[in-house]
Amino acid sequence: MSFVTDPYNGLRYYELSHVWGPDAPSYPGTECVQARRAVKHAANGVLAWKLRMSMHTGTHMIAPLHSVQMTKDLASIPPETFFGNGIVLDMPKTSYETITEADLKAAPIKDGDIVVINTGWHHLYGDALKYFGEAPGLTECAAKYLVSKKVKFVAIDTPFLDHPCATSMAPHRLGPQMKRLAAEYNAATGKDWKVEHGKWNIAMKTMAEAGTPIVVQVGGDVDALKGKRATFAATPWKLEKGDACIVRMVAMTDPSGKLKIDDGKGV
Repeated sequence: MSFVTDPYNGLRYYELSHVWGPDAPSYPGTECVQARRAVKHAANGVLAWKLRMSMHTGTHMIAPLHSVQMTKDLASIPPETFFGNGIVLDMPKTSYETITEADLKAAPIKDGDIVVINTGWHHLYGDALKYFGEAPGLTECAAKYLVSKKVKFVAIDTPFLDHPCATSMAPHRLGPQMKRLAAEYNAATGKDWKVEHGKWNIAMKTMAEAGTPIVVQVGGDVDALKGKRATFAATPWKLEKGDACIVRMVAMTDPSGKLKIDDGKGV
């Protein structure tokens, strides 16, 4: 079953997060999650974990502050941003492809929507060269189009909002964190990575400059909502100066239509 029905109100709930834990894949160049049981049932009758991690692991929200100075941190994003109606776009992409403005203009995005982009890449989620290096990503023009639609936030099932060659995985700023990426991209596509993706994290910066948070590495039952409208929630910690936070993202539909949220029947 791809959803759970609330017996009280009939709402259907869909999981849109990957399972998080010590095995959550970390970005190349980033320390792995470290977890240990600081207090154990056998010794103490209770269980408590001690964690050391980057907040940029698993399904996580990225605040504008992450890429643009003097913008919103997690604590200053208005709480109504994290909940609202929107759409899951069925936008399958293969290795090294981009999500373009034309792709998004062909989709029924409403002003003020939460937009979830399902490329199919969540099926590759893991500690793998292909997952981090060959993922599709948004172009600058695609990000500008989403800003023009005044979206509440954007979520995607890839490791980055941008194409990997536009991130520090390639020879940008702190990179290359994946030393073979640029050459492999050039060989696979016949294009020059720097010509195609010469601006560093430009899609994420475009969203950040507009004050729009993003969620990356969406997973779970997102396939069950392809091309459908739903109500979404993804709430991070109220973290002052926080640039990112692991979140649990869910979608809700209302088949009865009684509660005035989207019925999940499509568009």
